[in-house]
Amino acid sequence: MTPLVINWSHVWMVTGLGFCMVILLLVVLIFILKLLGIVVSSAVKAPKAAAPKAAVSAPATVAAPQASSGADDDLAAIAMALHLYFNGVHDVEPTEIHIKRVERSGWTSKLYGMNNLHR
Repeated sequence: MTPLVINWSHVWMVTGLGFCMVILLLVVLIFILKLLGIVVSSAVKAPKAAAPKAAVSAPATVAAPQASSGADDDLAAIAMALHLYFNGVHDVEPTEIHIKRVERSGWTSKLYGMNNLHR
């Protein structure tokens, strides 16, 4: 019987090639996902920009700049949650556990469904 001869140069070449291929595919996947995100975000923003204009023209006025209400709502919700958490306002839940006994029958027990082949 002859011993198994391992060609280590081929082993390291296959290992290195596999590792490089995995890294390359991960980088390609990152670029594809970033491109997909850009395409989807531009597709979502496009219908909002094409909103119809009002038929009646109003006199031109300069509006005061307003802060975005979405960011203010988020900050208000976070502040309220922190206030409630640190001031100890929590739901009071009962700590009692009730256990209800259930009678076993042939319909609810798996023991009766097993075959008893040894008689």
